Amino acid sequence: MLEHVIVQQLRRIVGMQNFRDDREALIAHSYDGTPMLQSLPDGVIYPESTQQVSDIMKVLAAHRIPVVSRGSGSNLSGGTVPVHGGIVMVMHRMNQIIEVDLENLTATVQPGIITAEFISHIESLGLFYPPDPSSMRISTIGGNIAECSGGLRGLKYGTTKDYVIGLEAVLANGDIMRTGGKLMKDVAGYDLTKLLVGSEGTLAIITEATLKLVPPPKTKKTMLAMYKDLYGAARTVSRIIESKIIPATLEFMDNPTIQVVDDFAKLGLPRDMEAILLIEQDGNPEAVEYDMERIQEICKLENADRVEVAESREEAEKLLTARRSAFTALARLRPTTILEDATVPRSKIAEMVLRINEIAKKHNVMIATFGHAGDGNLHPTATTDARDHDEVHRVEQAFEEIFEAAIELGGTITGEHGVGLVKAPFLEWKIGKSGIEMMRGIKHAFDPHNLLNPGKIFAKETRKRVVISRG
Repeated sequence: MLEHVIVQQLRRIVGMQNFRDDREALIAHSYDGTPMLQSLPDGVIYPESTQQVSDIMKVLAAHRIPVVSRGSGSNLSGGTVPVHGGIVMVMHRMNQIIEVDLENLTATVQPGIITAEFISHIESLGLFYPPDPSSMRISTIGGNIAECSGGLRGLKYGTTKDYVIGLEAVLANGDIMRTGGKLMKDVAGYDLTKLLVGSEGTLAIITEATLKLVPPPKTKKTMLAMYKDLYGAARTVSRIIESKIIPATLEFMDNPTIQVVDDFAKLGLPRDMEAILLIEQDGNPEAVEYDMERIQEICKLENADRVEVAESREEAEKLLTARRSAFTALARLRPTTILEDATVPRSKIAEMVLRINEIAKKHNVMIATFGHAGDGNLHPTATTDARDHDEVHRVEQAFEEIFEAAIELGGTITGEHGVGLVKAPFLEWKIGKSGIEMMRGIKHAFDPHNLLNPGKIFAKETRKRVVISRG
């Protein structure tokens, strides 16, 4: 519980109604999208300007009070759970589009704007902001930057880091720092912009971002390829890329996901297929037509059972909505849904999916897999019940082995969800002890008293590597 004098100082900065320590506010901000994680903060504060964030941090730094900055709390790695108490700083009041610069094709925004609202505004101006996380209707741009969010268009267009070219951020001591700008080239010193993108709120609090915009594609085409052979679907992914075709979207769903999504969305998906690929290409009409014809040929060469091209934009949107609804559909099955992410080289997609299936069977748990096949980012998703401690333990064991399998295949423990609290014990598996120490040094330079999102990324203890028996 915060001292009365500190509460009064914070209320003088933001106003009485914008600092809360009532039980309702504390409970509402004690968890995020990660299941089975909860920890009460001591207060919740809602700034409306960079200066207020700076003033707040000066107060908190003086009293060594930890702070977790957050947007909508859609995080899936426990990244915004206040495990050390302190203050949760909610950025939703800082939700303005400050400027859209048509001469430089940039937008300057505050962190609390909802991603889909920003994208809609940009598209109304005839421009395009490609990053499109599945949570875009609730997640904020600031949250996307903190996690370096990906999305369905990541294969062709890249992820959030490829579009953030300038930042304004408040450091742990309250100082305001600006990096980058409306520049396509800038090598003046270390690239602090890229360092802050994906830093999960552990280095600074982002208060403003300058984002790169691009011209929109002139046309799009969407295709559904259906396979009775999982390897055929995976080989198709590799063959498409090998043919030097980079689709805008290349998504994968396995059979359990297909069935659950079809129950939810009622789209008549092919429930008897082992896998489907959702493929979209965009660009100039002639190039799109050529690429889609070539992709169709590749799908058939790899024994696709059926290939269907959407007849209209509405039909295409239904297919994309089906893919985006995979998590929502799976979440309806059981009380607890654990959505993970692991990334492998594209050529290892089939092997990784088969390994996931083997691991799920070994531990007697239900895991469905979908994800961004084009960039190797899979989302194995377990449906369980937090009240069944034995089953939850088996799910945890399964995911440990899935992370191990991903690394063994040349991959990583997370492609877009971040490390947060959940993946912290496994980070050393990926980057080694020297990598951990280097990151700790960076953290200390930015935040010597460990006030910014403490307890995240750096685990107290590294999890021992599992030995996977495949006999």
